[in-house]
Amino acid sequence: MRHRKDHRKLSRTHEHRKALLRNLITSLFQHERIETTVVKAKEARRLGERMITFAKRGDLAARRHVARFVHGDDVVRKLFDTVAPWYKERNGGYTRIVRIGRRLGDAGETALLELVKSPELKEKLRKDAEESAKASKAAKAAAAGKSTAKVEKGKAAKVAEAPAAEGEAAEKKDRGKRAAPKPEKTERPGKAPKGPKAAKIPTRARQRGKSGE
Repeated sequence: MRHRKDHRKLSRTHEHRKALLRNLITSLFQHERIETTVVKAKEARRLGERMITFAKRGDLAARRHVARFVHGDDVVRKLFDTVAPWYKERNGGYTRIVRIGRRLGDAGETALLELVKSPELKEKLRKDAEESAKASKAAKAAAAGKSTAKVEKGKAAKVAEAPAAEGEAAEKKDRGKRAAPKPEKTERPGKAPKGPKAAKIPTRARQRGKSGE
Protein backbone atom coordinates (compact mmCIF):
# COMPACT_ATOMS: atom_id res chain seq x y z
CA MET A 1 0.00 0.00 0.00
CA ARG A 2 1.10 3.58 -0.71
CA HIS A 3 0.28 5.30 2.54
CA ARG A 4 1.77 8.79 2.98
CA LYS A 5 3.08 8.85 -0.62
CA ASP A 6 2.28 12.23 -2.19
CA HIS A 7 3.82 11.74 -5.64
CA ARG A 8 3.82 9.29 -8.53
CA LYS A 9 6.89 7.31 -9.53
CA LEU A 10 5.95 7.19 -13.23
CA SER A 11 7.86 3.89 -13.59
CA ARG A 12 11.20 5.76 -13.52
CA THR A 13 14.15 6.19 -11.25
CA HIS A 14 14.55 9.34 -9.18
CA GLU A 15 17.00 10.98 -11.62
CA HIS A 16 14.96 10.10 -14.70
CA ARG A 17 11.72 11.27 -13.10
CA LYS A 18 13.25 14.59 -12.03
CA ALA A 19 14.65 15.23 -15.52
CA LEU A 20 11.27 14.42 -17.09
CA LEU A 21 9.38 16.82 -14.81
CA ARG A 22 11.94 19.59 -15.35
CA ASN A 23 11.53 19.29 -19.11
CA LEU A 24 7.72 19.26 -18.87
CA ILE A 25 7.57 22.34 -16.66
CA THR A 26 10.10 24.24 -18.78
CA SER A 27 8.03 23.51 -21.90
CA LEU A 28 4.86 24.56 -20.06
CA PHE A 29 6.25 28.00 -19.21
CA GLN A 30 7.82 28.40 -22.64
CA HIS A 31 4.80 27.43 -24.79
CA GLU A 32 2.03 27.98 -22.16
CA ARG A 33 0.45 24.65 -23.17
CA ILE A 34 1.78 21.09 -23.50
CA GLU A 35 0.30 17.73 -24.46
CA THR A 36 1.19 14.69 -22.33
CA THR A 37 -0.42 11.81 -20.46
CA VAL A 38 -2.88 12.49 -17.67
CA VAL A 39 -0.59 11.01 -14.99
CA LYS A 40 2.38 13.11 -16.09
CA ALA A 41 0.18 16.21 -16.31
CA LYS A 42 -1.04 15.73 -12.73
CA GLU A 43 2.51 15.33 -11.45
CA ALA A 44 3.82 18.28 -13.46
CA ARG A 45 0.96 20.54 -12.33
CA ARG A 46 1.98 20.11 -8.70
CA LEU A 47 5.52 21.36 -9.32
CA GLY A 48 4.54 23.93 -11.95
CA GLU A 49 2.18 25.78 -9.63
CA ARG A 50 4.85 25.75 -6.96
CA MET A 51 7.26 27.47 -9.38
CA ILE A 52 4.62 30.13 -10.13
CA THR A 53 4.20 30.75 -6.40
CA PHE A 54 7.95 31.32 -6.09
CA ALA A 55 7.86 33.65 -9.10
CA LYS A 56 5.10 35.72 -7.47
CA ARG A 57 7.44 36.40 -4.55
CA GLY A 58 9.91 37.92 -7.01
CA ASP A 59 12.93 38.17 -4.68
CA LEU A 60 16.45 36.97 -5.42
CA ALA A 61 16.17 33.80 -3.35
CA ALA A 62 13.01 32.77 -5.21
CA ARG A 63 14.66 33.46 -8.57
CA ARG A 64 17.65 31.30 -7.64
CA HIS A 65 15.36 28.52 -6.41
CA VAL A 66 13.42 28.50 -9.69
CA ALA A 67 16.58 28.75 -11.82
CA ARG A 68 17.87 25.55 -10.19
CA PHE A 69 14.84 23.65 -11.49
CA VAL A 70 13.70 25.35 -14.72
CA HIS A 71 15.95 25.17 -17.79
CA GLY A 72 17.03 28.36 -19.58
CA ASP A 73 17.48 31.93 -18.40
CA ASP A 74 14.97 33.18 -20.96
CA VAL A 75 12.25 30.86 -19.59
CA VAL A 76 12.98 31.96 -16.01
CA ARG A 77 12.82 35.59 -17.11
CA LYS A 78 9.48 34.99 -18.84
CA LEU A 79 8.11 33.26 -15.72
CA PHE A 80 9.02 36.14 -13.41
CA ASP A 81 8.33 39.07 -15.75
CA THR A 82 5.33 37.83 -17.77
CA VAL A 83 3.59 34.81 -16.24
CA ALA A 84 3.72 35.71 -12.55
CA PRO A 85 1.96 39.11 -12.97
CA TRP A 86 -1.02 37.29 -14.57
CA TYR A 87 -1.85 35.71 -11.21
CA LYS A 88 -1.21 38.63 -8.88
CA GLU A 89 -4.83 38.53 -7.63
CA ARG A 90 -5.17 34.73 -7.77
CA ASN A 91 -4.28 32.30 -5.00
CA GLY A 92 -3.63 28.92 -6.59
CA GLY A 93 -5.23 27.17 -9.52
CA TYR A 94 -2.78 28.53 -12.09
CA THR A 95 -3.00 25.52 -14.44
CA ARG A 96 -5.72 23.43 -16.05
CA ILE A 97 -5.85 19.80 -17.27
CA VAL A 98 -8.08 19.06 -20.27
CA ARG A 99 -8.46 15.40 -21.26
CA ILE A 100 -8.34 14.85 -25.02
CA GLY A 101 -8.71 11.07 -25.36
CA ARG A 102 -6.40 8.12 -25.87
CA ARG A 103 -3.44 8.08 -28.24
CA LEU A 104 -2.76 5.48 -30.88
CA GLY A 105 -0.27 2.73 -30.15
CA ASP A 106 -0.47 2.13 -26.40
CA ALA A 107 -3.92 3.74 -25.85
CA GLY A 108 -2.49 6.02 -23.16
CA GLU A 109 -4.90 8.66 -21.90
CA THR A 110 -3.63 12.06 -22.97
CA ALA A 111 -4.41 15.58 -21.79
CA LEU A 112 -3.51 19.21 -22.28
CA LEU A 113 -1.76 20.95 -19.41
CA GLU A 114 -2.12 24.71 -19.90
CA LEU A 115 -1.85 27.94 -17.97
CA VAL A 116 -5.18 29.47 -16.94
CA LYS A 117 -5.94 32.87 -18.48
CA SER A 118 -8.86 35.09 -17.61
CA PRO A 119 -11.02 36.62 -20.40
CA GLU A 120 -9.57 40.07 -19.65
CA LEU A 121 -6.05 38.71 -19.94
CA LYS A 122 -6.86 36.95 -23.22
CA GLU A 123 -8.27 40.17 -24.67
CA LYS A 124 -5.22 42.14 -23.54
CA LEU A 125 -2.84 39.57 -25.06
CA ARG A 126 -4.83 39.62 -28.30
CA LYS A 127 -4.61 43.42 -28.55
CA ASP A 128 -0.90 43.37 -27.78
CA ALA A 129 -0.34 40.76 -30.49
CA GLU A 130 -2.30 42.86 -33.02
CA GLU A 131 -0.33 46.00 -32.15
CA SER A 132 3.00 44.18 -32.45
CA ALA A 133 1.93 42.72 -35.80
CA LYS A 134 0.94 46.18 -37.06
CA ALA A 135 4.23 47.66 -35.88
CA SER A 136 6.26 44.93 -37.57
CA LYS A 137 4.23 45.35 -40.77
CA ALA A 138 4.80 49.11 -40.74
CA ALA A 139 8.52 48.60 -40.19
CA LYS A 140 8.69 46.16 -43.12
CA ALA A 141 6.77 48.61 -45.33
CA ALA A 142 9.12 51.44 -44.37
CA ALA A 143 12.15 49.28 -45.12
CA ALA A 144 10.65 48.27 -48.48
CA GLY A 145 9.93 51.94 -49.29
CA LYS A 146 13.52 52.90 -48.51
CA SER A 147 14.87 50.14 -50.72
CA THR A 148 12.51 51.16 -53.57
CA ALA A 149 13.57 54.80 -53.22
CA LYS A 150 17.23 53.75 -53.43
CA VAL A 151 16.57 51.71 -56.57
CA GLU A 152 14.67 54.58 -58.21
CA LYS A 153 17.42 57.02 -57.27
CA GLY A 154 20.01 54.71 -58.82
CA LYS A 155 17.94 54.40 -62.00
CA ALA A 156 17.57 58.19 -62.24
CA ALA A 157 21.31 58.65 -61.79
CA LYS A 158 21.99 56.10 -64.56
CA VAL A 159 19.53 57.87 -66.88
CA ALA A 160 21.20 61.22 -66.13
CA GLU A 161 24.67 59.81 -66.73
CA ALA A 162 23.71 58.09 -70.01
CA PRO A 163 23.71 61.25 -72.30
CA ALA A 164 27.02 62.40 -70.89
CA ALA A 165 28.53 58.97 -71.47
CA GLU A 166 27.16 58.88 -75.03
CA GLY A 167 28.60 62.36 -75.74
CA GLU A 168 32.01 61.32 -74.42
CA ALA A 169 31.94 58.17 -76.57
CA ALA A 170 31.00 60.15 -79.71
CA GLU A 171 33.73 62.70 -78.99
CA LYS A 172 36.32 59.95 -78.59
CA LYS A 173 35.17 58.37 -81.85
CA ASP A 174 35.46 61.67 -83.78
CA ARG A 175 38.84 62.34 -82.23
CA GLY A 176 40.05 58.93 -83.33
CA LYS A 177 38.80 59.49 -86.85
CA ARG A 178 40.60 62.84 -87.09
CA ALA A 179 43.82 61.53 -85.61
CA ALA A 180 44.15 58.31 -87.61
CA PRO A 181 45.20 59.00 -91.27
CA LYS A 182 43.66 56.94 -94.02
CA PRO A 183 46.00 54.26 -95.33
CA GLU A 184 47.04 54.62 -98.98
CA LYS A 185 45.62 52.12 -101.38
CA THR A 186 48.18 49.84 -102.86
CA GLU A 187 47.63 48.10 -106.11
CA ARG A 188 47.63 44.36 -106.13
CA PRO A 189 50.34 42.68 -108.14
CA GLY A 190 49.16 41.55 -111.57
CA LYS A 191 46.23 43.92 -111.64
CA ALA A 192 45.93 46.54 -114.35
CA PRO A 193 46.31 50.12 -113.17
CA LYS A 194 43.22 52.23 -113.22
CA GLY A 195 42.96 55.63 -114.88
CA PRO A 196 42.28 57.37 -118.18
CA LYS A 197 45.80 56.79 -119.60
CA ALA A 198 45.98 53.14 -118.59
CA ALA A 199 46.88 50.92 -121.55
CA LYS A 200 44.74 47.95 -122.31
CA ILE A 201 46.43 44.62 -122.01
CA PRO A 202 45.81 42.60 -125.18
CA THR A 203 44.09 39.33 -124.68
CA ARG A 204 44.98 36.09 -126.43
CA ALA A 205 41.90 36.42 -128.66
CA ARG A 206 43.10 39.79 -129.90
CA GLN A 207 46.61 38.50 -130.38
CA ARG A 208 45.27 35.60 -132.36
CA GLY A 209 43.16 37.96 -134.51
CA LYS A 210 46.12 40.15 -135.25
CA SER A 211 48.34 37.23 -136.12
CA GLY A 212 45.67 35.85 -138.44
CA GLU A 213 45.28 32.53 -136.74
